[in-house]
Amino acid sequence: MITITIPKKFTNGKELVIVPKKDWEKLKKIAKMKLFQLELERGLKEALKEVKAGKLQGPFNTVKSLVKDLEKE
Repeated sequence: MITITIPKKFTNGKELVIVPKKDWEKLKKIAKMKLFQLELERGLKEALKEVKAGKLQGPFNTVKSLVKDLEKE
């Protein structure tokens, strides 16, 4: 494996890791998926809290009844 040393003066004293672009793209994809999963979990938790608090509407038999309910808010 090739090792490249980057002087700290170019990285403001921080560590720098160099990876092949293909691997970087995979890591970015995984990170995006994880962020989506976390956002989904937060949304589900919030929805469950609303259900427990009785903040439910419906079920609606028609679109008209749904629209009527939405308009009263």
